[in-house]
Amino acid sequence: MTQAIKPPEPTPAEKIANAILRFVGEVPASTQVASFTPKSKALSLANAAALKAGTTAGMLSLPPGPLAWLTILPELIGVWKIQQQMVADIAAVFGKSGELSKERMLYCLFRHTAAQAMRDLVVRVGERYLVRQASFQTLQKVASRIGVKITQTSIRKSLSRWIPVAGAIGVGGYAYADTRKVALTAIEFFSSDASLLEEDSAPSITLGDNPSPKLPPPLPPA
Repeated sequence: MTQAIKPPEPTPAEKIANAILRFVGEVPASTQVASFTPKSKALSLANAAALKAGTTAGMLSLPPGPLAWLTILPELIGVWKIQQQMVADIAAVFGKSGELSKERMLYCLFRHTAAQAMRDLVVRVGERYLVRQASFQTLQKVASRIGVKITQTSIRKSLSRWIPVAGAIGVGGYAYADTRKVALTAIEFFSSDASLLEEDSAPSITLGDNPSPKLPPPLPPA
């Protein structure tokens, strides 16, 4: 009797990519309403979410040494959930909840992590965004690139996890800063106009079409 061949264990990057694909398909509802001062309200939501994400990541990263590796994916997912709700709330205060698709969510969450990969989903032309309606294969490709980037970042941060309290503070600080970057992207995106393009009809846009993209201003101190 031949023995069944066991499939290879997914790499850390593949595990992260699979988690992103499962995660991004769910766009949460928001209890926020359109605001007369959306940018100010969004900044307030961003600061609250950043504090919550920093605390969550710091608590999950407390196990020291080799056990800390087991907390990396739960920590990422915990922070992503907070950021995901923040993006939904920011879209709501700008009156654009109905426009929040999985492509827009993925862009807001991970543009600062893997900007080049995001060009398969969203590009900026002048003051306007073009959003491609992506196939599952395109989402897989983008998620894989993000997974590689996040794995590389996690390896760089891994040494801090061997120091129980100091490591938790460092991881929490990183999650805090990361969440504020997500907020910057979301505020800039939802304060601008966006057009949806079918994937097959999307124009081919290269780096030369927008060599100097406008960067959003920094958030004020919390």
